Amino acid sequence: MNDEVPEQHDVSRRSVLWTAGAASAGLGLGAFGAPPAAAEEAAPAQEHRRQGRTMIGVPFQRRSTVRVALIGLGNRGGAMIDLYLALPGVEVVALCDPVKAKAERAAAKVTAAGQPAPAVYVHGDHDYEQLLQRGDVDFAHVATPWDSHFEIARSALLNGVHVGVECPIALQLDQLWELVNLSERTRRHCMQLENCCYGRNEMRVLRMAHAGKFGDLLHGAGAYQHDLRGLMFDPAYYEGPWRRLWHTRLRGDLYPNHGFGPVANYMDLNRGDRAVSIVSVGSPSLGLAQYRAANMPANDPSWKETYIESDRTISLVQTAKGRVIRLEHDVSTPHPYSRINSLGGTKGLFEDYPERIYLEPDHKNDEWGDFSKYAEWDHWLWKEHANPPGGHGGMDYLLVFRLMQCMRLGLVPDFDVYDAATWTSPVPLSNLSIKQRGMPQQIPDFTRGEWKRPRAGMDSEKPAEA
Repeated sequence: MNDEVPEQHDVSRRSVLWTAGAASAGLGLGAFGAPPAAAEEAAPAQEHRRQGRTMIGVPFQRRSTVRVALIGLGNRGGAMIDLYLALPGVEVVALCDPVKAKAERAAAKVTAAGQPAPAVYVHGDHDYEQLLQRGDVDFAHVATPWDSHFEIARSALLNGVHVGVECPIALQLDQLWELVNLSERTRRHCMQLENCCYGRNEMRVLRMAHAGKFGDLLHGAGAYQHDLRGLMFDPAYYEGPWRRLWHTRLRGDLYPNHGFGPVANYMDLNRGDRAVSIVSVGSPSLGLAQYRAANMPANDPSWKETYIESDRTISLVQTAKGRVIRLEHDVSTPHPYSRINSLGGTKGLFEDYPERIYLEPDHKNDEWGDFSKYAEWDHWLWKEHANPPGGHGGMDYLLVFRLMQCMRLGLVPDFDVYDAATWTSPVPLSNLSIKQRGMPQQIPDFTRGEWKRPRAGMDSEKPAEA
């Protein structure tokens, strides 16, 4: 039994399907959107009138067991299933991947964990539609190639299923607006599953920023600097060359969320401040072609590809309060891994990779301080789970733990569809800015004015388990 207790903000699955279907013509839901290459042609969205109540502050329905479906069981989804199976009160009921062997391996993990055998959907790229119509899925985790994220999230919402999507949640501004509209109309949450927001350093800096340790916040920086050349040319790592092919389609920040999400939390974007504009520039595209020349045989299919994506994209985001956020993206050149993860204010500065801090009056003589001495500021999640299992230093586990906790206890999620849209908006907007030689691009107010109201986010209080 699921023992769901209705909340005043929630509606039945049948109501979701009826109201969303009735409005589909007005929302333009009859089509899945333009093909991936058209992402670079996205235009700044005009003002969008709200078609449902805001999803800000809306809690999940309380439930004793959260029934989860995983869609996409490659490198990411195949690893995340272990974390769901490690949690009490979570049941994996359905799995979907067009590669049957991957789905079968994941299903074997479910039964090995002592749960009933899940339903398996392996009949083509769109079999997720059948899964989402089951009626017994509370939450869908989407870990598929980028160009399918919007379609699957849209289908989940239309079928009354809360959905979390790996980065990026969509690739065009109109797609982001459509997910915002659908989340509001269907009363289902649509979230960017940004694991880096749950990193230990990120959560410690968040709490210190909210306590005023950095003074008045002025600037921050985040990035995805990860040398992926070898993996992008490895046919055994990605299912096909889908990630490399994005470098033939789009110039811009293809993956802003890991850097943008944590800094947005520090600055309470959509919770008292908001991102209003972005300016982007990009370097030449040389890295992938040179790597191919040095490492790939002459008959490799990659020789038919022409790379246009800048090796490094640098963007500056301005907020309504005048703060500045620098975002960087580089996966095509040799360099150590870094997300930069920096925050500065009138009392000092934190910089990561390597971690270091300088705060007045704690430090002087222009010498960096030891960040480990600030462990008292760790978020309660890290105090409760000092050595979490799973990848990426434990932040994957904390993401899943906290999300499932919110669903079981009927809490408001740590972030929502407005955060997902904001954190992903640099994908199309950086492309437009680069095409226009660094012209500023307006970042839409996806909250429609609700950003002016301070509200809770990831700096949460530990709930009383019931």
